[in-house]
Amino acid sequence: MFSESNWSRKTIGDVDVLYHGGLYHLFHLVLPNHDFVAHAISDNGLNWRRVDNALFIGNPGSWDDLMLWTMHVSADPHTRGRWRMFYTGLSRRDQGRKQRIGLAVNEDLYVWRKADTSWEDHRGRNDPELIKQARGALPNSVSDLVRSRFDEASCFPLEPDGEFYESSVDDDRGWISFRDPFYFQNDERGLLLAAGRVNEGPLVRRGCVAAMEETSPNCFHTLPAVHHPQLYDDIEVPNLLKLDGAYYLIGSIREDAKIRYWHAHTIDGPWRNYYDNVLLPEGNYAGRICRDDSGILLWNFYTQDSSQRTANNLMPPPKRLVRSSDGQLRARTYEQFVQRIIATLDPCCIHPWKQSHQPSGCHPVGRDCLHLSSEAGFQAFVFNEPIDCFSMRAKITMTGIGKCGLVYRADANSHDGYYVSLDLMKGVAQLRAWGTGPLNSGEQMMRFHSLQSGYWHDPTPQEVRVRLLSFGSYHELCINENVILSLADTTFQEGMLGFYVETAKLRVDDLLVHRLSPPTQTEGHLANG
Repeated sequence: MFSESNWSRKTIGDVDVLYHGGLYHLFHLVLPNHDFVAHAISDNGLNWRRVDNALFIGNPGSWDDLMLWTMHVSADPHTRGRWRMFYTGLSRRDQGRKQRIGLAVNEDLYVWRKADTSWEDHRGRNDPELIKQARGALPNSVSDLVRSRFDEASCFPLEPDGEFYESSVDDDRGWISFRDPFYFQNDERGLLLAAGRVNEGPLVRRGCVAAMEETSPNCFHTLPAVHHPQLYDDIEVPNLLKLDGAYYLIGSIREDAKIRYWHAHTIDGPWRNYYDNVLLPEGNYAGRICRDDSGILLWNFYTQDSSQRTANNLMPPPKRLVRSSDGQLRARTYEQFVQRIIATLDPCCIHPWKQSHQPSGCHPVGRDCLHLSSEAGFQAFVFNEPIDCFSMRAKITMTGIGKCGLVYRADANSHDGYYVSLDLMKGVAQLRAWGTGPLNSGEQMMRFHSLQSGYWHDPTPQEVRVRLLSFGSYHELCINENVILSLADTTFQEGMLGFYVETAKLRVDDLLVHRLSPPTQTEGHLANG
């Protein structure tokens, strides 16, 4: 996991990760100022070390002198050993109301240089008189030299083409979406995607995935939108990937703060939905993909308050993306957690949590099977010792008309802790933090916080495979290997772990619980890697 220092008002924003030479390179925005792109490296995707910042806002008068927004780093297909960073910039001149896409290049992933290398370059192209005002009168030959240097640099920055997209700040919306670039190369075709908006239709339903095709090195020709669902204000941080012969388009939606996806047989569509196209639940945002030696990983940042994303964000562990047999895209637990195992709990060391006047029971059957029951009311069955970071997996089968779930990091006396309610019939998981407030605090004494909900479909209800991961402030629940819940919360740090049943019987098979070493984040600075 990765976050800014707890004491700082700064927080991590949109992320992009590239894997090269055995290292994961994380590039991310720093909120709320958006004045530079930070850079960190890791050899396992869990522990990170900050290195020199990659990019800064431009000098006064540049097209990117106000803010830097989402970026994407990829190999330059035209020059071996070179990397390109497409990034979003905002200018003071138009008060940040128009987004543009810029380019920076690099040979080692550490020292980046913008395609327009100085503020004079860009201002010279747009208004030579501004250069004269800033530096005194310049001879025509120098002004011409400035123009020449810029023209040779690139076709950047890119702006939306009014033929297909909203392009004027004078339109009804008052600001222009053209951000979050993502470069995709398929055979000999290179496409640059962006979060844009078509120029017609209901005002808050114009969000689309804009597209440009690279016609020559660093020069792009505008195409119509790759996908326009006709539902959303924006499709933020688009990604395009090809997996097992199928194409998948991933985007983040502000309306519900979730990461969604669409699928197609060709890049040109049509782009279709499955009955559930949510990759990660609410709070997970700005998903970015990268390919490493084991396949495709999905990265994102998480925020507890979806309406205010400028404080206390973190980047959770990535998810491994796989294509299921029916073509659906699934997120799976990151396999690197097996490297964090430090001990294994004895599955027989489990007991009823509280004395109950209602009939209940806990019967071990072999080394990794339990029969748990409660004929009426609530009963939990927990391991003998408290635990903080762990991975627990099991197959659970419920009989009866009641309920079941998981409990963890719970206090042995007050029973305050995290509770995961599992509705096996409807396919619903809900994580809640149950706590106790100060004495005599009235209704505030009972604290019941719903943290996140997730859904799944299973043709054989009442029997599922569950995996619960608790790693520092990060919490993850998988049902039948697919990630259903993914979030961060620090309400409880350590406590009892187990299962609960209400008016039901629960059979727990293949129970395996590992203690994990807690997360660490390397402090300090490593110049140029």
